[in-house]
Amino acid sequence: MKTLRLCLLSAMAIVAALTLSSCNNKEQMKESPAAGTPRAIIHTNYGDMTVEFWPDVAPRTVDNFLKLSREKFYDGSAFHRVIKGFMIQGGCPNSKVGARGTPGTGGPGYQIKAEFNNRPHVKGVLSMARSSNPDSAGSQFFICHGVASSLNNQYTAFGQLVSGEEVLNKIANVRCVGMEGSTPTERVEITSVELVEAK
Repeated sequence: MKTLRLCLLSAMAIVAALTLSSCNNKEQMKESPAAGTPRAIIHTNYGDMTVEFWPDVAPRTVDNFLKLSREKFYDGSAFHRVIKGFMIQGGCPNSKVGARGTPGTGGPGYQIKAEFNNRPHVKGVLSMARSSNPDSAGSQFFICHGVASSLNNQYTAFGQLVSGEEVLNKIANVRCVGMEGSTPTERVEITSVELVEAK
C-alpha cells in the first residue's frame, strides 16, 4: 500500500512537471512584448543610433516618444547635456537653432505620468529626463553611457540601444564646459528620428 502511494505521488509529480514545462514553453512562444513596435533610428551629425522600445514596462512613455518622432518634434534639436560615463541628454525644443529658451528647460507643452520599472539603467538604456516631480517628463530623454544604478526605479527606462554604441561613445567624448561640465563645445544635432519596422 505504501509502495502504491509512493508510485501515485511520483506519477502526480511527473504530470505536474510536464504541465509546468508545457506552460513555460507556451509562455516562451508568446510574441515579444515589443512585437509590432517600431525601432527608432536617431540620426545625428555624429552618426546613427538605433533603439528598440519596452512597451511592456512603459507603454505610455513609448507611445509618447513615437508620437513626437512622427511629428518630427525632435528633428533639429540637440544633445544639450553630455556627461561622459553617465549619459547624453536631448529632446529639448529649446536646443534648436534660433530657439529663445534655455536648452534643457523646454518640452512639448504637457507632461506624462512616470512609469518607473525594474529595468536597470546600464549603458545604452533609453530613459526619460524629468525635474524633481516624478510626473514631469515630456520630451527630454537620455541614453546612459555607463551604469547609473542610482536612477533605477526613479526614472522611466523605456528602451535600449541595439546599434550605434560607437556613436554614443563619440558623443560622450565631446569636450564639454560649464559649471557642471556638461555643455558640449560642439553642436551634437539630432537631424531626424526615423521609425522603422522592428526586425
